[in-house]
Amino acid sequence: MRGSLYFTWGYNRESYSRSTIHFRNTTTDNYDFTFIKASAHDRADMKDFYRLDNLTVPQYDMNLGYFFNDKHDLGIELSWDHLKYIVTDNQVIHVQGQIRGHQIDKDTLVTPDFVHLQHTNGNNYLMLNLVKRHKLWQSKHLQLSAIGKVGGGALISYTISTILGNQQEGPFHFHGVVAAMSGGLKLDIFRYFFLQTDVQGAWADYTNTRLGADQQGLATHHFYSLQYKYAFGFNFPLGKR
Repeated sequence: MRGSLYFTWGYNRESYSRSTIHFRNTTTDNYDFTFIKASAHDRADMKDFYRLDNLTVPQYDMNLGYFFNDKHDLGIELSWDHLKYIVTDNQVIHVQGQIRGHQIDKDTLVTPDFVHLQHTNGNNYLMLNLVKRHKLWQSKHLQLSAIGKVGGGALISYTISTILGNQQEGPFHFHGVVAAMSGGLKLDIFRYFFLQTDVQGAWADYTNTRLGADQQGLATHHFYSLQYKYAFGFNFPLGKR
């Protein structure tokens, strides 16, 4: 077997596009309304990230990949990106629809007592990526490469929500699908270690976010994220060099 395995660990920050979010429960409650162009933000949580019991508290990235060989510089990668997505509280949003028999179609101050929605444990992207490497510069112990990726997969997320006073937290489950592209730089050091930074654009489509203690409510929305990653990693060359 030729080529090389690699593993990376790192952290990220991101920004999100506005999102139109549809909330519906006609089984155990009576609401069917939409937020038009709601804003959201991330949460870094980098305090004491270096402690072993805090490594997975911040927004982190973990990748396991395989380069087939050095001739074509192609590889595949399984990636887990742990992002956090929080609909900003106390913003004015145009709300359309009906809430317990009352029609609404106006700009509304959305407080946490009305609706609070966050994917913070998290907005997780589980993806299979095709990876392309292009060497830019090389010395005896260093190699600088450009890295491009394209891939997609599942949203395995954990949502915390309050809707009309009905609170719910979790559990982890399949929420929808995600597709992404990224580009970055990789600096290999003494063959076995490397540093890497990437900028990733992604489209996330939430189709199965359950709401309420009875899980009978449903929120659906999609959005775009722009993610900046910084990571370190280890190379494991296979076969003869």
